[in-house]
Amino acid sequence: MNLMKRLNPMLPLRVASSLLLVALVALLAGCAGVPGTQIKQVDARPLELLAQNGAGPVVVFENGLGGHMAWWAKVLPALPADTAYFAYNRPGIGHSAPADTPRDGAHIVAELRRALQLQGMHPPYVLVGHSLGGLYMQLFARQHPQDVAALVLVDSTHPRQLEGAGAMETQSLLVRGMAKALITGTAKSEFDLLTQTGQQVLALPTPPHVPVTVLSAAEPMKETSDLAKFSNTLRQDIALLYPHAQQVWVDSGHAIPLDRPEAVVAAIRSALADARKRP
Repeated sequence: MNLMKRLNPMLPLRVASSLLLVALVALLAGCAGVPGTQIKQVDARPLELLAQNGAGPVVVFENGLGGHMAWWAKVLPALPADTAYFAYNRPGIGHSAPADTPRDGAHIVAELRRALQLQGMHPPYVLVGHSLGGLYMQLFARQHPQDVAALVLVDSTHPRQLEGAGAMETQSLLVRGMAKALITGTAKSEFDLLTQTGQQVLALPTPPHVPVTVLSAAEPMKETSDLAKFSNTLRQDIALLYPHAQQVWVDSGHAIPLDRPEAVVAAIRSALADARKRP
């Protein structure tokens, strides 16, 4: 774990940083567990999850690219003790069996909703997504706004993240080589359909009555390369996708759940408090 903490997942290029985060995920999965995890059968497929019943709304966590739920290991214990929550590893990650369906957002959201249903965790939900998980949660909120009490995006992937200057074909040989070496298996299946997932998000209207908090990493804003400027423009633009969204700049790199878990906890606590005030 000490090695993991010393790793800085942010490079000048956001794409390169995402690739390094895949390696960090592997370290996390190997050296850190989340107490209380269970293996449940979801449509005859083992799914690794951590769920707690309690006061609603249910807080639902979605991990980043190829990400393990150990990314939330510092967040979960800091939530109010009576919080109902659900964290899991998507199919093909950790001890969750691979799925034979495409790894685009529409399938992932449908599978998540099925898992929540079978676990008896009913809406409303506070959706919390980090990185690519934020893109999946944006789709969830747009598809099912009636089920969503709040949306918390933690340095979320933008629906147009891999367009323009972010497109992989425009990257250096180094970055493309890192992608080939590090993004494999389920992560590659998710990454390959990232743009399709973004299109699914943008094809649906913004949910006007869902409160949105956008936690954005401030450290990458110091980078000055062309790609960094493009990525940081998207960091600013993502809040503009949601009228009345509250954007909070966090003194952290992309790994906010690890580096600044208190920022994530504060956003969740605020979302829960506001949701419980509404009729």
